[in-house]
This record gives sequence, structure tokens and C-alpha cells, in this order.
Amino acid sequence: MTRDLKIVSAAMLTWGLGEGMFYIFQPLYIQQFGADPIMIGTILGINGLVMAAVQVPSGYLADKIGRRPLLRFSWISGVLATWMMALAPSLGVYVGGLLLYGVTSSVMAPLNTYIQGARGRWSVGRAVSFVSAAYNVGGILGPLIGGVVGELFNLRMVYYAAGVIFSVSTLIVLFASKQTIHDQTVLEGEGHLLKNKHFLGMLVLIFLVMFAVVLPQPLAANFLQNQRSLSLASIGQLGALGALGSVILMLVFGHFREDVGLIVGQAGVMVFALLLWRGEGILWYGLAYLFLGGFRLCRAMTVALVRPVVREREVGLAFGIVESLNSLAFVLAPVIAGFLYDWRPIAIFPAGFGVLTVTLLISLFYLARNKRSLEVAKNEDKVKMEVLDVD
Repeated sequence: MTRDLKIVSAAMLTWGLGEGMFYIFQPLYIQQFGADPIMIGTILGINGLVMAAVQVPSGYLADKIGRRPLLRFSWISGVLATWMMALAPSLGVYVGGLLLYGVTSSVMAPLNTYIQGARGRWSVGRAVSFVSAAYNVGGILGPLIGGVVGELFNLRMVYYAAGVIFSVSTLIVLFASKQTIHDQTVLEGEGHLLKNKHFLGMLVLIFLVMFAVVLPQPLAANFLQNQRSLSLASIGQLGALGALGSVILMLVFGHFREDVGLIVGQAGVMVFALLLWRGEGILWYGLAYLFLGGFRLCRAMTVALVRPVVREREVGLAFGIVESLNSLAFVLAPVIAGFLYDWRPIAIFPAGFGVLTVTLLISLFYLARNKRSLEVAKNEDKVKMEVLDVD
């Protein structure tokens, strides 16, 4: 493992610890300000819209000015946003901090681009999944600590603690090395990224999959507290199991082909939705959250899927577009989940299971077809090169 990959992994581990402390409790904290399920879903959806809006510009800038400046910007902004949420006296100020925190998600395209540049001999899928696993190692302890702090003090104190931990993470990421900016010259005859049919086809699939894996999640904590009477500490323990499941799935399936990881990830979230829908008792809920790790696996695999079909000078922009679609899923899914919860709280889980069934079948069909198409294209390129060599 390279030096910079170690630094980024350490920064993500500590960030996962801080974010894990409050992330699963966000809907509950918003609820304490007096928001109903539809309002909670709408707020989370607006946050997702902000996350979606910043991805493409961030990916474009990563190709133009480099990845490290954007990493530093996002880490520092995250610290400021967390302290703003911690000190918020009202829902409006809290939402302002939350939206600023959403802006920090712009780090995803530069981060993934930085990882693929610092991966050494590792594959893109393995490097991205390893760093994501490091994040989730921190995420195992975060919800546990957050749940205990929330029970002993209050949820506001959880944000204070997260702000301190984020400051440490920011100091770590400052040691990451600068990377070379690739030549942006467009060669004659090269098509634009958005004319790449393989890339465009994958974008459609990625959005459908990410919408499906997000849908059962946004109000799961509210369901467990309001309908199943779980304490904050118990919900924190479930969040830790979710992070543990992410680590296990990332480390195990990060070595597999990207299409396999995408399928396994969707299957995992299907089990999550099914167990929260049909299961009763903390043991079933704990098992459900272990399988929720499939969500993180899917997100890592979306980046790895597109890397082979884009040029090196367009990697940042491509990853930005992918992350934008990932974030758009967080715009639409929470809003729909809010309406489903308001109608019938448990409905979010069978609805999520049904949508995942459809996207899983679409994924199997599309990925098999796309693999054959890419093999044909590679064979055609090989023949062309052989002809050129003969000439």
C-alpha cells in the first residue's frame, strides 16, 4: 500500500468515526426540532440536491487544478458545518449547517480520483473499497459512542464530539501529497465524455441502483424508535453493525469484479429491507443492519464500473457525474420515503424490497450485455492495431 493511500485511509477512518456518531441520528435530531416525517424527508431530500449539485463541478476542477486542494477544502468545510449544526439554536440554522455539510460531499469525485492515482499496483475497485472500509471501521465505533453520549447527555453533545474528531481528521489529510495533473489537450477525433455510449448506459443503471438502495434507509431510525420503541443506544448499536457489515463486504468483495460487487450490494440491502419489514426483535434488526453494508459496496462499485470506459484526462469529471447521480438518489428517495412513512410507517421496507428486486434484474441483464459489448469493442480495436502494425 502506498504512503498516500495510508494517509487517506487514516483520514477517512477518523472521519467515519465522527460522522458515524451523528449520521444515523440525524432524522431523530431533526424530529426534536418539531419536524414531521414529510418535513424530515424533504430536508434530507434538499440536502441530497445540494450534494448532487456540487459533484460535477468538483470532478471537473479535480481534472483542472488537482485533487489535493479540493480534499483540503472539503475537510475544512466539514469541520465548520459540524460546529454550525452543533451550535444551531433553531431548525433553520441547523438546516443551514446540514446543507453546508452536504457541500462537503463534493469531496467524493476528487477523493476517488486521488485514490485511483495513489493506488499503486492495486485495482481501482480494491483501492476504493479499502478506503471505504477504513471509513466504515470508524463508523463501527461512531454510532456506539454517539448512542451512549445521546442517552447520557443529548444529541447536541454528539455533534460537539464529532466536531473535535473532524478537526483531527483534517490535520491528517493535510499530509497527503500533491498529484500530477494530466494533460487536458483534446486529440483530433476524440469524442466528448457525454458521447460515450458505454458511460451513458452505466449512468442510467447507476441512478436506478442507488435510488433503490437508498429508499429503505432514510427513516429507518425513526421507525425503530417510534414504532419499535428502541432506545438511542440500541439504534447506535445497529448503526455500528451497519458499519461492520460495510467493512466485511468491502474487504471480501472489493477483490471481485465490479459487476459482482454491484449485484451483491443490492442483494444485501434487499435483506436489510426484508428483515426490518418482517423481523421482530433486536436480533433481527441487528442482522438487517449487517446486510445494510451492501449500500456502501454498491456506491464504491459505481466508481469502479465507469473507470475502464473513460479516458485518464476525464476521470475526475466522470467520477463527478457518477457521484452527482448517487447524490440525486438522496434527493428523490428520502422524499418518497417520507410520504410512505406518513401513510404507513412500515411501507418503506416492502416498497424498497420491491424496487430492489426490479433493479437487481435490470443490473443482471445490463451488465451481462455490456460485458459482451465491451469485449467486442476490444477485439475490434485489437484488429485495427494489428492492421496498423502490418501497414
